[in-house]
This record gives sequence, structure tokens and C-alpha cells, in this order.
Amino acid sequence: MEMYRLMLDRFGPQGWWPAENPFEMMVGAVLTQNTNWSNVARAVENLRREELLDVHRLHDVPPEDLAAAIRPAGYFNIKAGRLKNLIRFIMERYGGEVDLMLQEGPDALRHGLLGIKGIGPETADSIALYAAQHPFFVVDAYTHRILARHRMVEEQASYYEIQELFMDALPVDVPLYQEFHALIVRTGKDCCRKKPRCEICPIQGV
Repeated sequence: MEMYRLMLDRFGPQGWWPAENPFEMMVGAVLTQNTNWSNVARAVENLRREELLDVHRLHDVPPEDLAAAIRPAGYFNIKAGRLKNLIRFIMERYGGEVDLMLQEGPDALRHGLLGIKGIGPETADSIALYAAQHPFFVVDAYTHRILARHRMVEEQASYYEIQELFMDALPVDVPLYQEFHALIVRTGKDCCRKKPRCEICPIQGV
């Protein structure tokens, strides 16, 4: 919580995840793998302009057309396949109804998401936390880097070890998890880069 307060005092609320609805958030979670958000935003805007931000339309669109639309996000052929896998999951398990998916219990939803080819723990937890409002703390590369540099975890710490550290230490609170993750991303981008800028870091000394 000390880390959280220091980052919040410096950067203020982040308003993350930027999406108009839960389904758009899920699409963004797949597209943001291995790229920055500005590229994802361009890809999402392409999908919106082509009226593809819909479960049924994404299900019907040819993979090559989907890949072309999301090209700004990089790895567009791979990500088109992963999006198709997510859409197939929603169609087959929930009849294409996103609301039904979001009503699924937290453990069942997470287990289902992890069974989708191309969706790992970070993407699954992002969807569970931001779209379905389930309390799973999201761990990304910035989280691992910051905690390792501050000697709070070992360099080889796993995703689940780091997630457990947060979830054991924090109250079960979805808005807190969302804001904390967003603040870690902001701190990572601005300060804890590959070449760190420790002199401007809000949590230096923690």
C-alpha cells in the first residue's frame, strides 16, 4: 500500500483500461501482447471503423481481413488467430453472449480463458479483472522488473509467485487492483525502463 500511495500521489488516477465496453477491452487485451498501447489503439480504431467490434462480425470475418485490420498491433497474423480463438470460445460456451460470459464465476472464467490457445495468465487475468470485475491481480513485465529491482522478489520469480505476493498483502478490492496495476505500468514506462531513471521514480527507496 505504501507503493500504491506513492505512485498515486505522483501520477494520479490512470483511468485504465481505456475501452468503450467490456468486449472492446477483451479485444484490446489480446492485441496488446508484445506491443505498446498506441499501436493497439490504432488497431482497435480500425476495427471500429470497419464495424468489426462485435462478436458475431469477428466470428464471420475472414482471418486475412481481420489480420489486415489489426496490422498496427504487430504480429497481426498470430493475433488474428488468437482473437478468433477467443471469439470461438465465446460463441461455443456462451452462445456469443458476452454478458453471459461476464456472469461466469471467477475461477470458472479464468480456467476457461486459460484453455484458449494464445491466452496466458496475464491476458486471462486482465480480462477477468477489467471486463468481468473479478479480483485477480494482473502481473506484467513492468511488475516483475520493478519488484525484482526493489529486491521484493527474486529475479526468477514466477507469475503466480508475484501475483500471490500482491493478493496476500492487499484487501480484495477490484478498483484497487485495477488502479495499482495501471500505476505500475505508468511507473514502468516513465521510470523503470530497461535503463532505469531512478532519480525520478516515485518509489525509490521502497
